[in-house]
Amino acid sequence: MPAPPHGHDAYAALRDSNYRRFALGHLLSSTALQMFATTVSWELYARTGSAMALGYIGLARVIPVLILALPAGHAADTLDRRRVLTSTQAGFALLITLAAWLSYVTAPIWVYYFVIMGMGCARAFNGSSRNALLPLIVPPEAFTNAVTWNSGVFHASAVAGPLFAGLAYWWTGLAWPVYALCALGCAAFALATATLTPVTAQARSGAAMSLRAMGAGLGHLRRERTVLAAITLDLFAVLFGGATAMLPVFAKDILGVGEVGHGMLRAAPFAGALVMSFVLAHRAPIRRNGRALLWAVGCFGAATIAFGLSTNFVLSLTALLLAGAADNISVVIRHVLVQVRTPDELRGRVGAVNTLFIESSNELGAFESGVVAALTTPMISVVSGGGATVLVVACVAARWPELRRLGSLHPQEKPRHAKAG
Repeated sequence: MPAPPHGHDAYAALRDSNYRRFALGHLLSSTALQMFATTVSWELYARTGSAMALGYIGLARVIPVLILALPAGHAADTLDRRRVLTSTQAGFALLITLAAWLSYVTAPIWVYYFVIMGMGCARAFNGSSRNALLPLIVPPEAFTNAVTWNSGVFHASAVAGPLFAGLAYWWTGLAWPVYALCALGCAAFALATATLTPVTAQARSGAAMSLRAMGAGLGHLRRERTVLAAITLDLFAVLFGGATAMLPVFAKDILGVGEVGHGMLRAAPFAGALVMSFVLAHRAPIRRNGRALLWAVGCFGAATIAFGLSTNFVLSLTALLLAGAADNISVVIRHVLVQVRTPDELRGRVGAVNTLFIESSNELGAFESGVVAALTTPMISVVSGGGATVLVVACVAARWPELRRLGSLHPQEKPRHAKAG
């Protein structure tokens, strides 16, 4: 893939073979994990008919992350990040294989939650090690582009995963074959990670594991107030505004579109995010990142309200597409901000705090949605959450004016000139 003669290189990261291996493995694993999440939520709701059963999935995922996120970040800064990532992906493969067996024998529902908690343990180490590894495996001038494409890879998998899961479940009428495919995808990323060759040496922390060492990431965030503001915005916006946990209820009981429709609804936000990834990759870097971040999260909340009010399948899909596109803008800005304003020896621990916030917002948000839906209705749960997200944007913008003033984050890419002759 030849480089362009001059100007912004939209494919800088993809020209690197190291990153291509990483991206392919990430694509397979993320697709597998999205298939698993889609299938397990549908299977448990089909067997129980309970919105709280869906809320408990989020709770089972987040408990291990709350406990292990800081130790996982310390491990990413003191151990070989490639080996940590390889181990977590192998752990995913083993646990999903166990889930396939549980589904095959129709095990009691409560057993599934222990498997999901085990996957939460792996997720705690997976996120911090994967994010901290990325700056080490691509050239510095291609890092921002790699973040954008990495977001695109994730969202492509998040589109494909639910669609494949919905079709496979509808075709077979069984969950365990889907789980078996998911295990293979995670195993593939474990193998791909083992072949990576870092281009930058890892600056490992020499600090022994202690509360003070593990808390160094929090200390860094207290000093980097703009990073703290961006992470806090994401935490509360997704905590209140996420509608994903209620999608089986909307698909089955409100929109009446079944397993395939459920897969389409689950894929829709990621399809919107995937389109936005291509837009961001091909345009010049955002200059007013603070304003873009606040507007993006506000649009995410508004689209969530529209989804909660809709009883039309096409309108619901459109609202989720817009929510995903807006969310991807905030994801890219936040990830670049965290990485460029964190020294390498702290990236694992700061990434762990970021993971802690993300997982807490996603999974506690799922539990919150289940509780509100059980006490009121699924529509009230989603609409009130979207409204709360818009309110959070206003509060964060007022509390951290430095976030509103945040400008360019992207290092200037070196101009590329065609060789003479």
